[in-house]
Amino acid sequence: MSPQAQIIIMAVCLLMSAYFSATETAFSTLSKTKLKTMIDKGNKRASLALKLSENYDRLLSTILIGNNLVNILLSSIATVFVITLCASSKDQTFADSYGTLISTAAVTVIVLIFGEITPKSIAKNRPEGFAMFSAPLMQFFIWILIPFSFLFSLWTKLVAKIFRVKADSKMSQEELLMLVEEVQEEGTIDDEEGDLLRNAINFTEQKAEDILTHRVDLEGFDIETPMEEIGQLFEESRFSRLLVYEDSIDKIVGVLHSKDVFTAKGLTDKPLEELISPPLFIHKGERIDDLLRDLQTNKSHLAVVLDEYGGTLGIVTMEDILEELVGDIWDEHDEVVEDYKEIAENTFRIDCGGSLSDFSEFFDLEIESDSITINGWIMEVLDKIPACGDRFSFENLDITVTETDYHRVSLIHVVRNEIEDEDEDDDKRSKKERDDDDDKRSKKERDDDGDDRDEDSRHDRHDRHDRHDRDGDDEDSDRDSRKRSKEHSSV
Repeated sequence: MSPQAQIIIMAVCLLMSAYFSATETAFSTLSKTKLKTMIDKGNKRASLALKLSENYDRLLSTILIGNNLVNILLSSIATVFVITLCASSKDQTFADSYGTLISTAAVTVIVLIFGEITPKSIAKNRPEGFAMFSAPLMQFFIWILIPFSFLFSLWTKLVAKIFRVKADSKMSQEELLMLVEEVQEEGTIDDEEGDLLRNAINFTEQKAEDILTHRVDLEGFDIETPMEEIGQLFEESRFSRLLVYEDSIDKIVGVLHSKDVFTAKGLTDKPLEELISPPLFIHKGERIDDLLRDLQTNKSHLAVVLDEYGGTLGIVTMEDILEELVGDIWDEHDEVVEDYKEIAENTFRIDCGGSLSDFSEFFDLEIESDSITINGWIMEVLDKIPACGDRFSFENLDITVTETDYHRVSLIHVVRNEIEDEDEDDDKRSKKERDDDDDKRSKKERDDDGDDRDEDSRHDRHDRHDRHDRDGDDEDSDRDSRKRSKEHSSV
């Protein structure tokens, strides 16, 4: 084979290696949703690409077989080419000794750059486009290599059975939420659409007890109440429906709508028993997606939630369920209340009737509590009935109870303190320790200097005392000498 033919074959092999590498990356990273959108617009290439991606195992086997074949062929021809080239320019001994080494090194670098890294990088940026471009030729290779693909498919199944490998292609809820987060960060959807998707994903995890209106906030009346008082209750409460109970709120017998009470002539004359509709009773652990279907089936607007003793725990309305999807719904009669209002920098006024999970998410906290509301959590922390002025700290928050309603906390003020970095804390501790060490050394030096001064003072006093004693002895000696001289003179 001539050198020119060898070069052409090596170039073709390198081109096919790049093709297989790019095809593998394109089909592994493409979006089937985008392909389906293109199919709806009549793109036949997209239909073929989607068909190939549906049977990815067979596709992958074909790609790997083809890629390995062209790489082996490229390496073999490159070895022959280099050995022949070296033999023609140098002696045969050099060609036999170093020809294979040179060709292996050169082919490895060339295939790595032009057969792997470059084509895969290009295909990753436009996976759908390259998948549609490569789909017809890839379909041809699948037909040619179908016997080998079939054998490798059997081998894969055998290995999976031996090692008991089970494919898990289902996407978990956490992965789905992460996908929504990534799409939102890319700018494909806005914040409102992202919140709606997250609410829809978490919708099935919510239970009736998570969204109910508690019994202490319910509006109702006894079945023996006169119609005039019932009309007045509707006007004062501004609710469209009121609960009807017998003796106590724990024995609800029906629901009354305001349109059945008021007529064009005033209050209705019909008996109350004919106006009320039977309530829907549920347990607190029922999922709200099931509850929504029950409300639709029973043509009811609200359901009464019962506790484990059969008493009334609260109610859940259709509006409560829809708000879990689309957020708060206000009408012209509602007083808009901000659950979280920033009244100063890092200072918030918070309605304690809100959800504890929302509170944790707002301040990025991890709170372990059996309570559902903020009020219940505060009672747990304080371990008593809260009163105005009660304070406590939790992580980086300073919390003060500012308003109570009977035995419940209505409002709190929360001051969020900045969390210092650990490195800054370590630097501050190190600096403080150094300052303490310097203070200790300075104090020790001062103490040592004081001890030295005291010692010097004692030595000075001792020297003065010795001099004084010597001076006294000298004076005594002089007096004795003068006395002996006088006595001698007298004699």
